Amino acid sequence: MTSAVVVDASAFVAVLFKEAQGYEVMERWRGRPLVAPALLRYEVANVTLVKMRRHPDQARQFLKAHENFRQAEIKFLDVDFAVVLALAQRRGLTAYDASYVWLAVTRGLDLVSLDKRMLSAFEAEKRAMPPQSIEGH
Repeated sequence: MTSAVVVDASAFVAVLFKEAQGYEVMERWRGRPLVAPALLRYEVANVTLVKMRRHPDQARQFLKAHENFRQAEIKFLDVDFAVVLALAQRRGLTAYDASYVWLAVTRGLDLVSLDKRMLSAFEAEKRAMPPQSIEGH
């Protein structure tokens, strides 16, 4: 079985709304199960809302894209906020970004993101933290 990949909002939104880097991002997760912290739902909903407000003439398209997101097969997992906050503080990330990093590192999964700072923190944390099995959480 192909290993899962943690996908963040920047990556998923690029695909969902057919942004410039969307195809490249999708290739990085093609054929792999997707995992994300539950907050991905809120981040994608907020991006959809912002797009609708900026481009009201395209609101139907954005709502359709959001519906596609809601139907996507993504396993949403909880995070350990105490550890996530420490990671965010240590790496200079938001708690949101640290949630994706923590999830990927602790599960021993790849992280797909367009956020260079988050990817850098992910690489640093991978070197510093031994992975745990997904069954362990």
